[in-house]
Amino acid sequence: MVNDDGRPVIGLVGAGGISRAHMPGLLGLAGEICDFSQDGAEELASEFSEGPVPVRIANSLGELLERCAIIDVVTPTPTHLDIVRAALEAGRDVICEKPMARTAAGSQALADLAADKGLHLYPAHVVRYFPEYQVLKDAVDAGRLGALAVLRFARSGAFPTTPWFADEQASGGIIMDQMIHDLDQARWIAGPISQVSAMRTRGQAAGSPVEAAHVILTHTNGVITQCSSVWGPPHLEFTTEYSAAGTGGTLAHSSRDERRYRSDLNGGDLNSADLANPRQADGFLPAVGPAEDPYTLELRDYVSAIQGGPQARVSATDGVEAVRIAEAALESTATGQPVELGGDAVGRPEAQQKGALR
Repeated sequence: MVNDDGRPVIGLVGAGGISRAHMPGLLGLAGEICDFSQDGAEELASEFSEGPVPVRIANSLGELLERCAIIDVVTPTPTHLDIVRAALEAGRDVICEKPMARTAAGSQALADLAADKGLHLYPAHVVRYFPEYQVLKDAVDAGRLGALAVLRFARSGAFPTTPWFADEQASGGIIMDQMIHDLDQARWIAGPISQVSAMRTRGQAAGSPVEAAHVILTHTNGVITQCSSVWGPPHLEFTTEYSAAGTGGTLAHSSRDERRYRSDLNGGDLNSADLANPRQADGFLPAVGPAEDPYTLELRDYVSAIQGGPQARVSATDGVEAVRIAEAALESTATGQPVELGGDAVGRPEAQQKGALR
C-alpha cells in the first residue's frame, strides 16, 4: 500500500466540493490516490488526471480499503460513522471531515475503536491551520493579552445548496456543520467548557432559507466565548472574524478588513510586524501561498504523524469534544436552558464507559 518511492496509497471516500479542497494536499503526499464515491468519482479523477500522481477509482469501499494505507473521508456527515468504522475495522488510519460523527456518542465510539486498534483517527478541524487563528492561539499562549477574559467568533456564508444540509437530523444544522469550527477554536484557545447556552432561528429571506445561531460558552477557567453563525441568501459572502480581550489588551481579525489584525496591548497599538514569526526578517506576516494552504498543512500534519512524526495539532479527542459541545448547544436551543458540560469528558468516570457504535 505504498508506491515504489515509499509514499502511501491514500484512499479518498467522496467526490463532493470538499474533496477539491483536499486534493492538492493529497497529490503532494500520496504515491497514488484511489477514490470511491457513489457519485462523481470519474469526474474527480478526470479533473486531476494531469497531477503528479495517478488518481484511480475503486468500485466499492471494500476495494478501496484493500488498496489503501490511509483513508480520507469527505462524505456527508450522516455517513461518517459507518465509513470510518469500516476503515478502522480494516486496520486503516483515518482522516475524517468534521464533524467526526453526527453524535457525541458515535464520535466517542470511533475514538475508542481507533485507540483499541492502535490506529490514528484525525478529525479535519482545518481552521486550526489557518494562520489568522494560529496568531490568536500564539498570542494567548504567550500571554500577550494578559489573562484572557472574552473571546468572540463569527462566521457567515450562503446557505448550502445540497439538500442534506437543511435536514437537521442529517447535518446538525448550522451549529454542527458551520459553527463547530469556532466551538473547536474556543476550546483550543481558552480550554474546556463548563456550560453552553444557545439560541437559533430558521426562516426564509427572498425565497431562500436562512439560519442563524448564537452560542455562549463558559469555560472552566471563567473565560466567556461568544460564537455567532449565519447561513444566508445565495449572495451572502463568506466571512470570518474574531476578537479576544484580556487584562493586557485586545486582538481582532476580520476577513473583510484590509488590515489583517487590529490590536491594543497595554494602551499601545500592535501592528502585524509585532505578531510576525521571528524568522520573518521583513516583519510582516506572509501571504498564504499554495504551499501554506491550510488544507495542505492539515493533511501533511496528519500523514506525518501517521508515519511516525510529531503528534498532530488535532486529536480524536478534539473531534469528540467539538461534537459534544455542538450537541450541547443543540440541546440548549431545544430546551431554552443552559447545558452543563463540566469540562472535557475525557478522564471523568463516565468517560470510561465506551461509546456506542450506533
